[in-house]
Amino acid sequence: MDSPRRIVIVGGGAGGLHLATRLGRKLGRGGQFLITLVDRSSTHVWKPLLHEVAAGTLDTGVEQLGYIPQANRSGFRYWPGEMTGLDRAARTVRLAALRDSEGRQVLPERDLPYDILVIAVGSTANDFGIPGVAEYARLIDSRAQADAFNDALRAEILRTLAGPPEGTLDIAIVGAGATGVELSAELNTALDFAAAYGLPGLRKRMRLTLVETAPRILGALPERVAASSQAELERQGVTVLTNAQVSEVERGALVLKDGRRIPATLKVWAAGIRAPDFLKNLDGLETTRNNQLVIRPTLQTTLDDAVYAIGDCASLIPPGEERPLGATAQVAQQQAIHLARSLAGVVAGQPPTPFNYSHKGALVALGRYNAFGSLGKRGLLGGGLFVQGKFAQLSYASLYRRHQLGLFGFWRSMLYWAADLLRHASRPKVKLD
Repeated sequence: MDSPRRIVIVGGGAGGLHLATRLGRKLGRGGQFLITLVDRSSTHVWKPLLHEVAAGTLDTGVEQLGYIPQANRSGFRYWPGEMTGLDRAARTVRLAALRDSEGRQVLPERDLPYDILVIAVGSTANDFGIPGVAEYARLIDSRAQADAFNDALRAEILRTLAGPPEGTLDIAIVGAGATGVELSAELNTALDFAAAYGLPGLRKRMRLTLVETAPRILGALPERVAASSQAELERQGVTVLTNAQVSEVERGALVLKDGRRIPATLKVWAAGIRAPDFLKNLDGLETTRNNQLVIRPTLQTTLDDAVYAIGDCASLIPPGEERPLGATAQVAQQQAIHLARSLAGVVAGQPPTPFNYSHKGALVALGRYNAFGSLGKRGLLGGGLFVQGKFAQLSYASLYRRHQLGLFGFWRSMLYWAADLLRHASRPKVKLD
């Protein structure tokens, strides 16, 4: 009996997990193909929800998805590990040693063989080499980082409450893309919820500043969405600074290029994107200055037909366009759906098919207060149907429901949605302990 063909997917984010699930269902149950998903974490949390994790308004114990049960249901296998290198000649992925929470080695450094490799390792914020970012600012690009920020937030809340009545909780967020804007509003939401549990004065003591280098916030969205979002943030009490470039981050403040200092005990860096550093020296594959792998319309890397890349870690300039596709969950999921179909044809002897992105619009949710967006194919920077209020909030919520639908199917998703309604009616709305 011939050995099964090995398809390895590295990264279990929005793109990688959808791809593993779809390929597992298509190819993984017959024994001819071995679909393996590699991720350093054992659980998945949808990245657009991480600002809620950071603010404490999302119960990650409920919303997280274990890779092992998902793999068992869907016909792929999960393997814990973190990619550090690649040998394209030998067709092996190098994985770092796996260690437990106390630093003890569980598995040694090892190589994982593949016939087809898909890299979907996502991205993180870009510090642009600015002094002090690594030492004093926090990221929320992973579940662990979001949890760590929430721990720090609750500690600062306690210090503020235990201090003098005039003491303030100073928070600064650098980067007014979707993550920074949504986190700003979600922090206000969290403190409003906290007021209902006996902390009514805390919201007024928070001084929250959102800092953006560009002339306006939400630069990837239409101007009307950006203007409406800024007005709502300012109504909530957020100080929004545009055309403001950070030159240094200190322990207790941001220093701007024009000399201004923004006091901040807690600082979040949500500016720019950069793919993981190990990609820039990945056995000669072509990358951008932000470490993203350059790919062709077939989603194959430019120098190796057996290596594909999707999502934030990949750079694809569509034919006729001047700029690469954005680093969004919408792009990653569409690429995953396309690649699942394309690879099913490739293993049957057909050539890979080109990916065509269809922009469905963009939405931004400002906590429980409001939401704005632009729906339709022209919604990225020009036109589209402007939506706001309850309809926009429901549209935003439907993005996560569609994510669940793709992973679980209709009936299991219905059970999850019903359970969510019951949990939201009975659990505290904000993490307090």
